[in-house]
Amino acid sequence: MNAPRVVVITGASSGIGRAAALAFAQRGENLVLASRRGGELEALVADCEVLGARAIAVPTDVADNRQVKKLAAEAVGRFGHIDVWVNNASVSAYGRFLDVPLAATRRVLDVNLMGHVHGARAALKVFSAQGTGTLVNVSSIIGEVSVPYMTAYSIAKAGTNALTESLRQELAMAGTRSIRVTSVMPATIDTPFYRNVANYSGRRMLPPPPVYPPEIVAAAIVRASRHPKREVFAGPAGGALVVLHRLLPGPVETGMAALMEATRRAGRHGEAPTSGGIVDPTKQDPATISGGWNGRSRYTRRRLVVWSLAAAALGTLAARTLRVR
Repeated sequence: MNAPRVVVITGASSGIGRAAALAFAQRGENLVLASRRGGELEALVADCEVLGARAIAVPTDVADNRQVKKLAAEAVGRFGHIDVWVNNASVSAYGRFLDVPLAATRRVLDVNLMGHVHGARAALKVFSAQGTGTLVNVSSIIGEVSVPYMTAYSIAKAGTNALTESLRQELAMAGTRSIRVTSVMPATIDTPFYRNVANYSGRRMLPPPPVYPPEIVAAAIVRASRHPKREVFAGPAGGALVVLHRLLPGPVETGMAALMEATRRAGRHGEAPTSGGIVDPTKQDPATISGGWNGRSRYTRRRLVVWSLAAAALGTLAARTLRVR
């Protein structure tokens, strides 16, 4: 039987990070759990220990490089090494580009992109010293197929994809095969993420359909940590969308814009501008795995109608493009 690995997870208190922590715990791995919410992390540590894992909580804002370096040091200090580092922490701002305050845009980039940069630097320094390790960057389908109303998020996830590719090339040029870098790209996932965004759209944010459970991303992260590949997709529609975008970028971008606009209009009108929980974690919803989107029958019916119309429009545009060619 293999010895338990040491796994660091950022953004671990809720959503994908929490689901991943429990998935690793079920396999008996040693866990170092990071997020800004210390109380929720301690509760998660207890849940992981019930499953038989050893775990510690290290409250961390990944936008602060000093805190990320401390996270790595505490992981090594407690367990002696790090086998897997999962860059997962993420926030978002929702609204038209010029309506979103520059401070909110900068905060999204600081957490989602620079947070991954900080994590990668901390992890690779440890991996280089010990000669082995796996870095898992949790990106997004939106990093490949950008969307309106989430510009900063799209920029950050595209940057994460570029970071992953550049690091992989550097390691290959150095002949380092025992240090691996991989990307997990989720589609839309049912987490509290959409309730915690900074919102300047005037409408309640709804996740664009189809929506998948967080557990499929957790399974993809565990799989990527054991058998790293260039990209691991979580959610069939997301993987298909990426392939289609690479073949027919124009029609796909038109279809995605239509989907995002339809989803925006489906949100409740009259929402006051808010910075959500992107700066102050105490303003976030409770630290759960699910956001409850799949359990809302009214939203489910609406989601299916919106998705069907958007998919039909996208298919029509793709067919027209192919005929022109």
